[in-house]
Parts: sequence; C-alpha cells; structure tokens
Amino acid sequence: MQNADFDAGAPSTLMPKVERQRLHDTVVEHIRRFIVEGVLAPGKKLNERELCETLGISRTPLREALKVLAAEGLIDIEPNRGASVSKMSEAELRETFELMSGLEAFAGELACERITAAELADIKALHYAMLACRVQQDLAGYYSRNQAIHDKINEAARNSALRQTYIAVNRRLQALRFRSNFQTPKWDRAVHDHEEMLKALEARDGKRLSSILRQHLLDKRDAVLQVQAREDASAGTLES
Repeated sequence: MQNADFDAGAPSTLMPKVERQRLHDTVVEHIRRFIVEGVLAPGKKLNERELCETLGISRTPLREALKVLAAEGLIDIEPNRGASVSKMSEAELRETFELMSGLEAFAGELACERITAAELADIKALHYAMLACRVQQDLAGYYSRNQAIHDKINEAARNSALRQTYIAVNRRLQALRFRSNFQTPKWDRAVHDHEEMLKALEARDGKRLSSILRQHLLDKRDAVLQVQAREDASAGTLES
C-alpha cells in the first residue's frame, strides 16, 4: 500500500486483473487507485509493459487510460520520454490545498442548509464504518470511507458548479490526502475532526462545519508538506 515503487510481481489481491466489461473506466480506476495508495509514487516513471502484464490488458487501453489521467493532472506524458506519475511542487501543493479548503468550507455551509435526513444517515453510517477501519489499522478502507463522507457533503450542497470544480481539484489531491494519515497522531486528529464535522452537520450549523472543514484541509496541507520534506531530504541523502 505504501511501497514507493511499482512491483509487477505484487500479489494479485493488491492489483486484481481487469475484467473486459467497461474496460476503459476500469483501467483508469485501477491506475488512479495505485497512484492514490502510493503503489505508483510521485515522479515514478511508468513501465507500460509491466502495467499491461499486471492488469492483463493490451497497450491500447492502457495508453487511452493514461491520457485520461494526464487530463486529470495525475500523469505527465512527455514526447519520447513516456509517462510518469505527476509530482506537485511545494507551491502547487500549498495553493491547491488552500483552494480545496475554501471549496470544502463552502460546501459544508450549503450542505447544512440543504442536506436531507437520508443523506445524513448515509454519512453517519460511513462515519462509523470509517471508525471501524481506524481500529483495524486499515488505512485504505479508512480513506475510501473518509473520502466518501467528504464527497457526500459536497453532493448535499447541491451546487453543480461547485461540484464540478471540487471533483477536478480533489483528483489531484487524493494521493496526498491519503499520505497525510501515515503518522498516527495526524490520523487520530483527522478522526477527531470528522467527529466534530458530524456534530455540526447534525446541528445544521453551517458556520461551524465550514470552519472545521477549512482547518481540516489546511492541517492536511501541513501534514503533506512535512512528509514531502522528509522524503526529499532522504532522497538527497541517498543521492549524495
């Protein structure tokens, strides 16, 4: 889950073979998940042959998928050099998290005005499932439910322009948001934030939820910057 390098010989349970049905969407989703969970690390050059063998596909659907991911900002494709996983600069990272903090804060405020009882019940169920994953140290399971909660809050805002912008920006941050929980204290802080989010949502307190979400994303930014600084320092030590 946290391996820096892509390993074509990894267990099939980690990288399952792709079914032929809805091949295009499935390939995109598989590679996107590899990037989010760190199987394909930032800056990693992609080996098309290994990816094709791992996913059980030909190069045509793979290259089509890589074009989609390039449009999302997750993959860089350079002529004569192939594709690699995008790596955001420190400035890009700061600015994108700042933007996301504003988007999530606005969504939270609107959601408190517009959310239905059924939507709130779904979010509560996801919250308790997320807590169970935390107890089991299941970071991937925790993250998927965590993101589903944020996504449902955004949907409950019922603002299509906000929704489209949120989806586009969040795709670039998903892998970084995943990595922000590698340290136990930061993971526990994120759980606490989610408990406070749920209380504010149940109370329909838009100002409170907006404030929690904004700070939650800024804390994610700071955690990611710390992780990236350590990794860059480690890489520099190895190179020297």
